[in-house]
Amino acid sequence: MYTVNPYLNFQGNTEEAFNLYRKVFGGEFTSLMRFKETGEAEKMSAEEGEKLMHISLPIGKNTILMGTDALESFGQKVIMGNNNYLCINTPTREEADRLFNELSAGGNVEMPMTDMFWGDYFGSFFDKFGLGWMISYNPQHIPQ
Repeated sequence: MYTVNPYLNFQGNTEEAFNLYRKVFGGEFTSLMRFKETGEAEKMSAEEGEKLMHISLPIGKNTILMGTDALESFGQKVIMGNNNYLCINTPTREEADRLFNELSAGGNVEMPMTDMFWGDYFGSFFDKFGLGWMISYNPQHIPQ
């Protein structure tokens, strides 16, 4: 079984947006990581280091609203249309590879599937229809 969650990109105001979403939906953030906490901190300004690399807010039984601040210094630019993704969490690494390969065919790969510092096997792309996808596998967070 898969879980599918919306992933939102913002141009520097992710924290403001998610504080509103937390007020509206209730609950608490299950993850909040700033860019300064990553291995890339030395490549950015102190101001960029305070921006959110990742934030998660459960908004339902099986739905987590997630987001990030897209940093232009990292070549990211938020444009309406690339500011959201569907993030699919898979039950196996092999299924992550299969979905990535089949859905990205003819599209534009942003990040090939790779083991990430936060523990997930992860990749992202835009399919040939322009839809943004993130594929993720973490053996400690297997969807039920």
